[in-house]
Amino acid sequence: MTTPTQEELRKQSLEHLWIPTQSHADLSADDGLLVIRKGEGIFLHDDQGREYIDAMSGLWLNAVGHGRSELADIAHEQMSRLAYQNTFAYASEPAVALATKLFELTPSTIRKAVFVNGGSEAVENALKIAKHYHHIRGKGTKFKVISRIGSYHGQTAGALSVNAAAYSMREPYEPLVPGSLHVPNVNCDRCPYEKTFPECDVFCARTIEDVIMAAGPDTVAAMIAEPISTANGSWVPDKKYWSTLREICDKYDIVLIADEVINGFGRTGKWFGMDHFDVEPDIMTTAKQISSGYSPIAATLVNDKIARTFEEAGKDGTIGGITWGANPVSCAVALGNLNIIEREGLVENSARVGEHVRSRLVQLREEHRTIHHTRGIGMMQVIELKKDPATGEDFDEADNVQARVTQYLRDEGVLARGGAMIPFAPPLTTNLEEADELVNRISRAIARLESELGL
Repeated sequence: MTTPTQEELRKQSLEHLWIPTQSHADLSADDGLLVIRKGEGIFLHDDQGREYIDAMSGLWLNAVGHGRSELADIAHEQMSRLAYQNTFAYASEPAVALATKLFELTPSTIRKAVFVNGGSEAVENALKIAKHYHHIRGKGTKFKVISRIGSYHGQTAGALSVNAAAYSMREPYEPLVPGSLHVPNVNCDRCPYEKTFPECDVFCARTIEDVIMAAGPDTVAAMIAEPISTANGSWVPDKKYWSTLREICDKYDIVLIADEVINGFGRTGKWFGMDHFDVEPDIMTTAKQISSGYSPIAATLVNDKIARTFEEAGKDGTIGGITWGANPVSCAVALGNLNIIEREGLVENSARVGEHVRSRLVQLREEHRTIHHTRGIGMMQVIELKKDPATGEDFDEADNVQARVTQYLRDEGVLARGGAMIPFAPPLTTNLEEADELVNRISRAIARLESELGL
């Protein structure tokens, strides 16, 4: 088998590989298609030898950096010993070890893990478990799920039903799963209720009780929310926001699901996003940094109360599974990844470097006319641009900001999702020098945007 030339690889990709979030026209344009050949640390290299900083850790998922041969060795050893067994009926040593490790890392009430392939499936599983939990207890009328406008939870049918992010692409697939209720999100810059924090006393959380009463408390099964939502601009809510959600869910017997798919495993400077709020959810969904992308795996984690309900339900307590759930190779790799995060203090590094970056981004606001806001936590920061921050004027369609910023960043050697929101989310291994270099490259891209648009 011969290695294809660059031109052959490009042609084959355009003809046979469907990159789902990019248009064929954009990919077919000159240099529109990137073929990534290798990664090392926080850097990626394409087939033309160009080097880029991976400013989004792939998709907020690489904690330990690229090119970790240790994880490749773990996968090789596990494949050589046991690549697969019937995950519906039997356990494997790596799956048991990983489930136990997650029990040790997560909030004290979390006890059991169900393994799946990715974040969408983890969310799908969480919604099923919440509804099944009520069914076992004779409360089968509880089927509705509350989620927040602006939040993203995945692309399977159930996950898409609770999605309410601007880029969820719900319309082509409707009607979706019935019973989805969407409520306003945390956004203190553009409060939908035109209130001001802290005088509002987290009104956006308290008003969710009105939605529950209007829908009928006996019909609401669960509420799902990210501790800190990247899709909604990485606004960090006050602790009282989450304690209020917990109180409301307890009052009406509603399962509280924390979607930690992006927040989890150190991205926010703590092991989990919920650790910032001293609130324990009933269910947690985890994925992405659980394996740093070295093998597909995710987990739905449930607390002792829900676990015991299923354990005591006999045959009614079985929930079904998927073929690749608890794959022993993926479990072994994920366990090795978590050990690296612990051993190298990457959660602490995320907090330390993230705080440094936060201060650098605040300085950028003094240097650029288009920076409206910078915010975030740990290695999950964001820069928000506006055409005129003083008046709040957004860019218009003719400005073509998404394409411009993405290209300008790429020209500076940065791979990120460009637009009016620029994420700063490199691997957790990023040191202070590398963080400063990334900030400098982003700054040059913003300066170019301002120059090209005459701002």
